[in-house]
Amino acid sequence: MRVLKTTSYDAPRTDGFAFTAENKAKADAYRARYPEGREASAVLWLLYLAQEQNDGWVSNDAIEYVAAELGMAPIRVYEVASFYTMFNLRPVGRYLVQVCRTTSCWMRGSDAITKACLEEAGTASLGEVSDDGVFSVVEVECLGACCNAPMFQVNDRNYFEDLTPESARAVMAKLRAGEEVKPGSQSGRAGSEPQDGAKTLLHLAQSPAPAGEGA
Repeated sequence: MRVLKTTSYDAPRTDGFAFTAENKAKADAYRARYPEGREASAVLWLLYLAQEQNDGWVSNDAIEYVAAELGMAPIRVYEVASFYTMFNLRPVGRYLVQVCRTTSCWMRGSDAITKACLEEAGTASLGEVSDDGVFSVVEVECLGACCNAPMFQVNDRNYFEDLTPESARAVMAKLRAGEEVKPGSQSGRAGSEPQDGAKTLLHLAQSPAPAGEGA
């Protein structure tokens, strides 16, 4: 553990959380990217590692630990963790379902998607963990899949797009059952083309190869 310089705040508590050896090595590598005295710039990286290790959320103990690793006041780390919505400050289910509620998704029925997700999870309110520990459902701002609205993101990787209440329930039911579910459009749409198929660039002319190629 790094020794803190003299500060005006109490030394962070570090007895309730610690990185695994693997994550400690990653944290050291992230911190080494920044000049001496600027190690606090690695706070987002270390918070992400802490959340990943701590079952998807950042506890107070993890915040204190990250603060000690970077020589920061714990409140400064908390300010970062509470500002960015990708950090969860309370426990979440194994699958965190993040329903986009911004304009395109809202106009395409995100309220109904949220309602269906809460019902399928068996939770009464946003952010609550289901009794079986499988799901938490939250609403988030734009996830950048406006052409395929409405949609939700599960954990920090998979997008599920072109949802209806029924298909949203089906995705969650498969996740709960441990079945494989394919991310992307749930209506069969290819990429972001129109729902009833591509209208342009249906026939691409083949340009001749430049001289000297293909010989």
